[in-house]
Amino acid sequence: MRFIVFGRSCWVLFLATGLAGFQAWAAVQESASTPKTTSSRKAGAAKSASTSAAAAKAAPAKAKSAKATTRKAAAARSTSGAAAKKAPAAKTTSGSANAATAAAKKPASAKTTTSAKKTTTARKRPATRRPVRRSSRQTWTASPYADSTAGDQAVGEDPAVRAAAVEALGPLNGSVVVVNPNDGRILSMVNQKLALDNGYTPCSTVKLPVAVAALREGIITKDTRVPLGRRWSMNLTEALAHSNNPYFARIGAQVGFPRLSKYARDFGFGELAGYGIAGEHLGTFPDTPPRLGGVGLLSSFGREIQATPLQLAAFVSAVANGGTLYYLQYPRSQAEIEAFQPRIKRELEIGDILPQLREGMMAAVVRGTARRLDDPYDTVAGKTGTCSQGGTRLGWFASYEAPDNPRTVVVVLLRGGRSVMGPLAAQVAGRVYRYLHERGYYEQRALSNSIKLNPAAAVLSQ
Repeated sequence: MRFIVFGRSCWVLFLATGLAGFQAWAAVQESASTPKTTSSRKAGAAKSASTSAAAAKAAPAKAKSAKATTRKAAAARSTSGAAAKKAPAAKTTSGSANAATAAAKKPASAKTTTSAKKTTTARKRPATRRPVRRSSRQTWTASPYADSTAGDQAVGEDPAVRAAAVEALGPLNGSVVVVNPNDGRILSMVNQKLALDNGYTPCSTVKLPVAVAALREGIITKDTRVPLGRRWSMNLTEALAHSNNPYFARIGAQVGFPRLSKYARDFGFGELAGYGIAGEHLGTFPDTPPRLGGVGLLSSFGREIQATPLQLAAFVSAVANGGTLYYLQYPRSQAEIEAFQPRIKRELEIGDILPQLREGMMAAVVRGTARRLDDPYDTVAGKTGTCSQGGTRLGWFASYEAPDNPRTVVVVLLRGGRSVMGPLAAQVAGRVYRYLHERGYYEQRALSNSIKLNPAAAVLSQ
């Protein structure tokens, strides 16, 4: 009888434990395989939990009745209690699985919503307004091309020099003035209207009179290195060769406006360069330093100075011949040519410092801003200038050939747009020099001069 009661107790415990485990497993499988709403999942979990609880309560009740009968029933109750503890654990596992499944789905949607909100917020952020890029291109008012010989009266000019200047200038908009530095005679003037006009900003050619003033006042020599930065300095030769603006702004400030003004007027700026030349304008030199840039810009760019090609040609002639400033004369007939006599305006006391200036002018042609000149026949000394005035680009070049025996001064002024610059003007001057050499002009002129000095030689040469 005891064995029968014990067997029934074991069978009841087995059924209760198995039923609870099966129900928990079934609930998990159903929750994972079939998607439900949140309310249905909670109802299924509650139902599984109540069933498991009922089974767990029935097992200890039957185990207590078996304990009253036999000791082994007590042991069975102990086993039954352990099984009953497993049943709630299974219930907990089932509930946890359901809750985990629901929780895993809920945060996903919430996270997506939050991300969407962030995306929406980023899209609504006001865009930064982009700065408007303004074009830095300047509108030029003058064409770089023109018939520069229109309106010229070439009577009285040297025909060989006139031909050289016209061919060298070609279709460019500009003027070419060729002068004999030893007597001041104008040999040719292409585009006479432009050459005799009110004047133009001299650009960097103003550095020549500024350098002469600084040398004459003892402020520098050609070897003096002027500091232009913490680790940068330059001497006069290199500054002229590369047309360094800070260098000349600094030495111009050291010379000072009163002395610069005096030297400039002694060199012929601000007054007529010619003697009795019809239609010539005198240009201007300011009475006070420029309001914008002061002496620095006047010394490096020629601000507020109006210079004519004739004034620059007269000054460079004085540099070439050792310091004699001639009145420029422009014979207009054969009679005037035969009666021509040089006229000296003044003697400049600059002869001792001119070799230092010439070195920088020659360096400009060899390795500096005028290296496009390309004259293989003789040495040329010169200075370029590039700047703008009233919507017009200006290109200057003031030069003379054969520093040891100067024979010709060539001054070129070009007008136009972006393509116009000092190096291009130097190239035009180089064509003039090359043309004269290739046609034997200097040999013919030397012969002509010897005939004038010795008429008997003319008879013998015939």
